[in-house]
Amino acid sequence: MPIFKVTVKWSGKRFENMELDTDESPELFKTQIYSQTGVPPERQKIMVKGGMLKDTTDLNQLGIKDGHTFLMMGTAGELPKPPSKPVQFIEDMTDAEVAEAMDIPPGLENLGNTCYMNATLQCLRVMPELQTGLQKYTGGLDGVDNRGNLVASLRNLFNDLSKASDGFPPLIFWQMLRQAFPQFAQVGQGGIPMQQDAEECWSEMISVLKAKLPKDEDNKNFIEKYMTAELQNETVCEEAPEEEKTVTTESVNKLSCHISININYMINGILESLNEELEKTSPTLNRTAKYQRKSRVSRLPYYLPIQFIRFFWKPQERVRAKILRKVKFPLEFDATELCTPELQNKFSKAKLKMKEVEDKQIMKKREEKRRKLDEDTSEVVMDEAEEKVDWTDYLDPELIKDAGCNPTGQYELCAVLTHVGRSADSGHYIAWVKKEADEWYKFDDDKVSTMRDADIERLDGGGDWHTAYIVLYRAKKLE
Repeated sequence: MPIFKVTVKWSGKRFENMELDTDESPELFKTQIYSQTGVPPERQKIMVKGGMLKDTTDLNQLGIKDGHTFLMMGTAGELPKPPSKPVQFIEDMTDAEVAEAMDIPPGLENLGNTCYMNATLQCLRVMPELQTGLQKYTGGLDGVDNRGNLVASLRNLFNDLSKASDGFPPLIFWQMLRQAFPQFAQVGQGGIPMQQDAEECWSEMISVLKAKLPKDEDNKNFIEKYMTAELQNETVCEEAPEEEKTVTTESVNKLSCHISININYMINGILESLNEELEKTSPTLNRTAKYQRKSRVSRLPYYLPIQFIRFFWKPQERVRAKILRKVKFPLEFDATELCTPELQNKFSKAKLKMKEVEDKQIMKKREEKRRKLDEDTSEVVMDEAEEKVDWTDYLDPELIKDAGCNPTGQYELCAVLTHVGRSADSGHYIAWVKKEADEWYKFDDDKVSTMRDADIERLDGGGDWHTAYIVLYRAKKLE
């Protein structure tokens, strides 16, 4: 991975010893320049051999060496103030005014390579039950328990975000995160915070919340109730079929999607991760033997995070390199194939009814569209009794009692955490959070914009674009 020390000359100033990784995209280099000069990437005009540096330029083709000097033009600072007119156009509004007018939630300021933390926080914030659980936490920020202080700072941060209208600096939370987990306090040259792995941040946060959030009357807290899946593991000795199989259970807070040469879809990657070959001592053979362990889900939680295993360790380069392979993930996910036969049977009745209701809704929309095209103004007479479904007649009684589980096995995508770059400890992380049908928010630190379903479906990998690293599904609502 060729990394060079280069200089950027702009407005009579020289910014020396800037790191340029020629394997990364020019977009990342422009972001570095922005952090030093205050000139936004879209205003930067960087001279290179043959013209201007574009986002599609291959940096390896420019013949860059240590000490190379780039000449840049562009203006820093805010956009000109809009003219004072009775009618205000969106192009003339400030970011705060646009956010207020379009009901755009606030982003989080980047405090120096903290995009991994910001993206994690925005994905966690999509779960209102988590915010309810945080309000029940009574601890403060001045305790001797660093992890308790971290939970209190998360509670306060979410409260501040609910009142903010512009980018918010998560300074106190960042301080508490580094105190609780010193690995996030690492700095590089010049004392600049180092980029970290968003999945590690996600896992540490879930672990702390599981340990610190108060429990309810069921003796479970938010993580245990809404984000914990249970697996049933069957281990069989391949070399001694007569040996009795062992059955164990375990609790997990996310599933993994392995990425191999044969994996094109998320469901196949998850199934591959649930089947494992291992070696251990066989009591029948009195020696080390090969075993096959098959895991299936015996409890599905309301919120199901899935991690794409996109990074692997390269010992020679001493870096966690990225697997760029395209792996498609659905906007709506049927997880019954991952489950034990017993759990699949419990889902079956509700699953068939959900399909029936959805088919009727599709037919109704088609009929309304047809009548609109035919300019038929007569009202569609609907059977109100037929539209209302008493789901207790279709859901399994045991699953109804299990508050926080998914009683149908049907999910919808509600958040995606993406990475752009070639290694886990570099590049850039972004959160994409669902607002409503075919409408999403893109949280690029403090820059927030709206997206559509089609934009989310392009996050499946295959190149140097934002690639799904963690996806968060929530149980489909029963209508």
